[in-house]
Amino acid sequence: MQQFTGANMINYLAPVVYQNTMGLSRNLSLILGGFTAVTYMVASFIPLWTVDRFGRRPLLMFSAAGLSLCFILAAILLSTGTKPAAFGATAMVFIFQIFLGIGYLPIPWLYPAEISTTRIRARGSAISSFFNWMCVFAVVQMTPPAIAKINWRVFIIFAVFNACWVPLVYFFFPETKGLELEEIDVIFEKGGITGGVWDARKNGGRTVRARLTDDEEHRRRDEKNLEEKETDIRAENA
Repeated sequence: MQQFTGANMINYLAPVVYQNTMGLSRNLSLILGGFTAVTYMVASFIPLWTVDRFGRRPLLMFSAAGLSLCFILAAILLSTGTKPAAFGATAMVFIFQIFLGIGYLPIPWLYPAEISTTRIRARGSAISSFFNWMCVFAVVQMTPPAIAKINWRVFIIFAVFNACWVPLVYFFFPETKGLELEEIDVIFEKGGITGGVWDARKNGGRTVRARLTDDEEHRRRDEKNLEEKETDIRAENA
């Protein structure tokens, strides 16, 4: 998902994007590419205050909506073919970097580890990283030919992908904010494709905690009953 937001079309190929889709000069494109990277770096600090405050799901959906809107506006502006519109599209790319920092820059790196059990966490993180970098390779290889072939319309492709991530996150990604590992295990005990997504959304995860508390209470009660039976057996044998 992260790579098909168009993030690395911008982060790896910003000068190419500015020069070939917006018609800016090579020198200006290189300068803007540097400032684009600086914006990306500054935006990377935003999650330090937002991820645990607002949760993973809201940030992913908000970020995807913002990314899609930025690319749609960039495509509309570039379709006019004017110089002012090109600078407006450039501004959209900078705003895109901010929305990227809000959600799809940090969360795809931490979320796989959060939803994996202890037994498979290392493997899950390794597999997710592997596919992430394979997607980086694919996007970086495909984007320059796409820009050469369809020019600014490449923004539309990534805008559609970003729009698709909103319902995907809403229906299939459980919230992990404030939940401990045992509570996340409870989320995935429920069957079906959506698993415990809806339980995790209720009351900020309190439904999950309540169910976990009930399970612990039942376990303690069973242990107590077993101890009483063992005590009775020992008493009879004595």
